[in-house]
Amino acid sequence: MSVRGQRSNTNREVVRTECRPGCGACCIAPSISSPIPGMPQGKPAGVRCVQLDENHLCQLFGDPRRPAVCHRFDYDPELCGDDRDQALERIALLEHGTA
Repeated sequence: MSVRGQRSNTNREVVRTECRPGCGACCIAPSISSPIPGMPQGKPAGVRCVQLDENHLCQLFGDPRRPAVCHRFDYDPELCGDDRDQALERIALLEHGTA
């Protein structure tokens, strides 16, 4: 969703990381209790957000109607893993553990 810096193992340089294009795991795996255009009651965990397009990109990115929780969701290499499947699995596990 946004770019953020992370310290490398040497703690000297900042490595920039950002969302994996076409992933969309954060728009599928977690539940969202905030209203979303097209989903006024939010969405349950594991349900694809109606605002996620066929390329797994948020149609509300940069739109003020985008829920604050979505805006705050940020790429995290530990959570998002090496690929979309790992991201879906890890976010689902986190969702299940906090339900």
